[in-house]
Amino acid sequence: MSENFKPNQIRGAHDGAGMRIGVVASRFNSFITARLLSGALEALEQGGAASEQVDVVHVPGSFEIPVAAKKMAGGGKYDALIAIGCILRGETKHFDFLATEVSRGIQLAQMDTGVPIIFCVLTCDTLEQAIDRAGLKSGNKGYEAGLAALEMAQLSRRLGGSALAAVPATVAARKRR
Repeated sequence: MSENFKPNQIRGAHDGAGMRIGVVASRFNSFITARLLSGALEALEQGGAASEQVDVVHVPGSFEIPVAAKKMAGGGKYDALIAIGCILRGETKHFDFLATEVSRGIQLAQMDTGVPIIFCVLTCDTLEQAIDRAGLKSGNKGYEAGLAALEMAQLSRRLGGSALAAVPATVAARKRR
């Protein structure tokens, strides 16, 4: 590639000014999810998001995250969402079913609505791994999710107008079917 070849670079920013951000947080394993939520909110605040522009919805467990996220995204109110949960491996296959379906549900909600949904559902083999990812050794994945939400909200606006503008067309198309 020649040094003269310089394509346009389109990037998001960690700027929350004027952004509406929604958070769906699981109450199950709350000793982990509360730390992730705190990290996400810290990142949003540091990015300039106003507290009145951020809504937090609490759901019983990670399995309930996708439906709440889809309803929030489909309402046309948010530029981005953050899905926060913690699924710990146990002695049964329950972990595998939950992790797979929660991941798939969040992805489907994101694709159906066009609203970025940041995946901050820890899927860990041990409690120690979860604690490390919620702020002890590996940083706080909630904080990283907050930054990603701001970046994707900005990027969505740059790529195709506001994510908010895309939602009504998606909903209307679905109703015509």
